[in-house]
Amino acid sequence: MRKNLGIKSYLLPEPVAIIGTYNDDGSPNAMNAAWVSMAESNRISLYLSSGHKTVKNLLKRKAFTIGLANLEHLEDCDYVGLTSGNKVTNKLDATSFEIEKSEFVDAPIIANLPITFELKVFSYHEDTEHLVGEIINVSIDEKYIDENGQIDVEKMELLTYNSINLTYNVIGKKVGKAFSDGKKLGGNK
Repeated sequence: MRKNLGIKSYLLPEPVAIIGTYNDDGSPNAMNAAWVSMAESNRISLYLSSGHKTVKNLLKRKAFTIGLANLEHLEDCDYVGLTSGNKVTNKLDATSFEIEKSEFVDAPIIANLPITFELKVFSYHEDTEHLVGEIINVSIDEKYIDENGQIDVEKMELLTYNSINLTYNVIGKKVGKAFSDGKKLGGNK
């Protein structure tokens, strides 16, 4: 038997994305966002309120970064979500984050996070708060590349946000092979 829950934002998993921008004075800023997804192979879709300092920053500079949060930096990642850039200037000073300037866009990279998307603003609609960023580059810390030159996702210990229980979870172990395991049932006809 199923139980109706009504309208809930329970689409799981939700990546924990740390959005990086520069403030007017050139200092780095970051916020934690969960409503992030791929829009096309070269675009990322987000929903961010225009009241966020991060949104004001990225609309001025037409650029931002998205670093995927990991277990090692859980407290830092949660802090930048709890603390408003509108109220606390230089809020990254309270974190262990190390900042690098992107070579590709006018936005900071949080070097401690395993993988970072460097984006230009493609569009932002204030009425829907829908932001689309165009991926200009993706960079990764080399310690997450295995001996075969492949990205080791499990080693990154990426966080997901569980909107049902208001918790963070780590992306788990590999349990199957996409575009392959269904062939056992006659898939790919």
